[in-house]
Amino acid sequence: MRSQFLRRFLFGLTVIATVSLTCVSATKVADDETNQVLEWNQILIDTLVQGNAVNATSPRLSAIVHTAIFDAYNGIERRYTPIYVQPAAPRGASRRAAVIAAAYTTLHALFPTRQSDLDARYAASLAALYDDEDDDGGRSRERGIAWGVQVANAVLAWRAADGFSGSYPAFRGGPAVGQWRPTPPLLASMASQPLAFTQPFVLASATQFQPPAPRGFLTSTYVDDFNTVKSLGRFSGSTRTDDQTALAPFWDGNASVHWNQAANQMARANDLSMSKANRLLAVLNIAMADTMFTTWNGKRHYAESDTLVTWRPITAITLADLDFNPGTEADVNWTPLISTPSHPEYPAGHPSLNGAGATVLLTWFDDAQTFTLTTRANNIDLPSRTYTSISQARMDGNNARVWGGMHYPSTVAISNQLGETIANYINEHAMQPLHPGQ
Repeated sequence: MRSQFLRRFLFGLTVIATVSLTCVSATKVADDETNQVLEWNQILIDTLVQGNAVNATSPRLSAIVHTAIFDAYNGIERRYTPIYVQPAAPRGASRRAAVIAAAYTTLHALFPTRQSDLDARYAASLAALYDDEDDDGGRSRERGIAWGVQVANAVLAWRAADGFSGSYPAFRGGPAVGQWRPTPPLLASMASQPLAFTQPFVLASATQFQPPAPRGFLTSTYVDDFNTVKSLGRFSGSTRTDDQTALAPFWDGNASVHWNQAANQMARANDLSMSKANRLLAVLNIAMADTMFTTWNGKRHYAESDTLVTWRPITAITLADLDFNPGTEADVNWTPLISTPSHPEYPAGHPSLNGAGATVLLTWFDDAQTFTLTTRANNIDLPSRTYTSISQARMDGNNARVWGGMHYPSTVAISNQLGETIANYINEHAMQPLHPGQ
């Protein structure tokens, strides 16, 4: 009965996509020319963009998708230790069909507003898998689909209980000098607060790599931080170059989109196999997710203290007369180039993600790589940026937080290092080869 249902379901999807299997078989485009891991990573990227996914929550969504893809493929290949789902795939299951089904099932659950587009792309992706039908009547493909769906549902159930969907009282920091408080124009409570209480994918907890406490008021570091962002990050009268002014809003875009775009292009340019691309993208997205949970936990933890400096530049610069530091001078009219997001300044989200993303890519590839990144802001596509160096992209992305007037240089440096540390840990401790020397 289940087999008959799957056959009818596949036939219906093929009709929806208006793709002729007879035509595909006639052209005999080799199945191994399509890397379904990279195909569905691109669909994930497109979905994040078209769904206007929030930067802070995108790493969790992306990690869920790539955990399902990794465990579905690896459950058949059995090359690495699994992330969550132990290998139990039926014999003869199609790896490619498993990837497609796992990716589609997770994306379909996580992005309900994109279902029509996802349905069409799922149908087209399955329709291209002509070769599994030639020898066994499509049973390999059906087994792969069933396994991919099984893995995806297990991953979705696991992450549904990770704490992200919990109910937490609104957090607004406090009125102490130096303590984070809501910032204009929204004056809103801490955004995406559940991330601070979300269980990581690989790390033991969100405090395993907790960053140190932020610098104090009466330090030379704070004076340098204050005056640098006051000069560079202001809306008007800044010492920024024109290119720096353009880079600030570009890198204010979705970091998951940026680093997945870079990884996908590099994987194609360097002819990574499906197995290697599968591990690359799983490590990348899990590293970014666990980095974001660690960062948000740090924001929430340190901003609760009324003795630590976690307030944003817009607060610090306009209220500098209160900080007891002769090296800082208030400017009540100072405003940042980019509106300040509604969460504590320390540690910093984008720089921590840049550190994690760039570190993963530098583990796999030489620094000299050519890739093009895009950003959509307020439903408008900004001019794309083509880079020839992973490190340069990382540097621009980090400096952009100062140029935009949102973060202090020392926070950026510490956060970038935090992402690098977590990325290295995950690469060295998760998804490890099952056989020595592999």
